[in-house]
Amino acid sequence: MSFPEAIFKIIEENNCPHYELGDEFKLSGKAILLGDNNEKKFISTAVIKVPPEKTVCRILVADITAVLIEYGSLESVPKYVTNCSGCTGLIRLEYNQDRKASPVSIADQQINISFATKLLNRFPIFQTLDEADIKKLVPLLKMKKFPRGGTIIKKGDPASNLYIIISGKAEVLVDEASIGVMEKGEVFGEISLLIGTPAGATIKSLDLVTVLFIYGRDFKKVINMFPSLQMYFARLLAERLAKTNIERLEEFASGMIGRLSENLPSELFQNLNLNHKTGILTLTLSRGAGELYFKEGGLIYAKYNKKEGKEAFFEILKEKEGRFKFTPGLTPKQMKLEELGDFMWLLMEGIRRIDEQIVESGD
Repeated sequence: MSFPEAIFKIIEENNCPHYELGDEFKLSGKAILLGDNNEKKFISTAVIKVPPEKTVCRILVADITAVLIEYGSLESVPKYVTNCSGCTGLIRLEYNQDRKASPVSIADQQINISFATKLLNRFPIFQTLDEADIKKLVPLLKMKKFPRGGTIIKKGDPASNLYIIISGKAEVLVDEASIGVMEKGEVFGEISLLIGTPAGATIKSLDLVTVLFIYGRDFKKVINMFPSLQMYFARLLAERLAKTNIERLEEFASGMIGRLSENLPSELFQNLNLNHKTGILTLTLSRGAGELYFKEGGLIYAKYNKKEGKEAFFEILKEKEGRFKFTPGLTPKQMKLEELGDFMWLLMEGIRRIDEQIVESGD
């Protein structure tokens, strides 16, 4: 005889010694009341499946069994959230007999907004958002697990998603060499999404890793909705590039020449900015010569295709073919020029315009 099955999923975990966010417990069976209601004697046929390779916590098992005793049969159990009596973890019973392997949305879990705010505010990326912001963001967040040794991102793949680690550790690999480890709260995948380049490293899980992620198609929507996240990603982009591109930055210690097919404008400009270089970048492009002045990494002048200033900078960002040469040093007159604006803002605005143009053209 088979019974319907319900699933408890941990949707918040606070230093639990046995389980982590996303773990599931399967409950099936019935609880039959003997005699009259005054005696309150039950026979229970509860069967509980604990996540593989996890310790059995009798307190949590008792809490789950109590649901069956309360309702008698799983057919009559409503969806709700309940606390584990032994800790502060939250679990929710949900029916999902025909569950698919697709990622689970936090919105699909029907978590109330105050709870979602409390959960997401544990991570630096979300700490600037209030409940109203969280309410808009929650439907775009998905959750997924990767087993030990699983590949989350592969070097060279096109931009896909933004990831936030909520449990476990992931290794950063470049040409099979480990260059770092990321843990809970760390974000990755943003560089490819922001500047449109393929993934620069492979990310693999060192143990069971649970991530929240935002689809690439929703990422630009998110940063446009929340100005505080624009600033967060601008800072993160600068920090990440400074950390992972040290060898490339050192190449700019002297003059350098090359092809845009090997170094896109966005990459060149970021390297000059992050290395606080002062000098002139001249480019031979499809619509003539381009010229940019950098002072200690800040952009102070741009000229291309009969345009000057910010608009010339945005036009150069669109180019994919041509040659470039960087010459260190500026004249005293050139050194007096003011910056055209915050460099990371200029870069992100330029990428946004390129995306809009692609959408409008239907490419």
